[in-house]
Amino acid sequence: MTTLARVPPGRAGRLWLRRRLKVARRGVDLLQRELRVLVREHHRLASVAERTAQTWTAACAEADMWALRACLADGRRVLRPAPPAHVTVRWEETMGLRFPVDATCTPAEDPTPMAASAALSETRKAAWTALQAAVDHAVAREAERRVSQQITVIRQRIRALQDRWIPRLTAALRQIDLAIEEAERADAARLLRIGRLSIERQNDS
Repeated sequence: MTTLARVPPGRAGRLWLRRRLKVARRGVDLLQRELRVLVREHHRLASVAERTAQTWTAACAEADMWALRACLADGRRVLRPAPPAHVTVRWEETMGLRFPVDATCTPAEDPTPMAASAALSETRKAAWTALQAAVDHAVAREAERRVSQQITVIRQRIRALQDRWIPRLTAALRQIDLAIEEAERADAARLLRIGRLSIERQNDS
């Protein structure tokens, strides 16, 4: 921010301060408008995060149940780590803020497929569903986190303008207004004295 030490003297300074006050107040209005949009978006994202957390929890319970059935049917040897999956995240930008909106998982090819029982097949499906649910929840939480962080930043900027910058500009404008008024009164008094002296000289002549 521009320091008040750079305020020009006199009427130029008054114009300088009024312009910056106008800009600062306009900035507060714009930031408050952005804040309202982001707060609504944060509420929506918080709901999405809560819903995806419940879906993920339920999907994990389903996968655990089928994994237990597969172990009972085929033995623990049938359960093994799957190759890493590929996750593609789609991003969007709102009010200058970039955050993830959704993601898709692409399974890697298993180089050594095994003959699967019905329980093992269902286990794989349930595990895949749980993985997608985990990714969905991670996206929702990251979006919520980014929006929440931006809300904090905007609130700090609004407070800086309202609590520090605008009061400093207002106080400086009040001081310069008083200085201009005093100078105008002094000029008026000087002109009045000059006028009186001129009249007295004319009377003496």
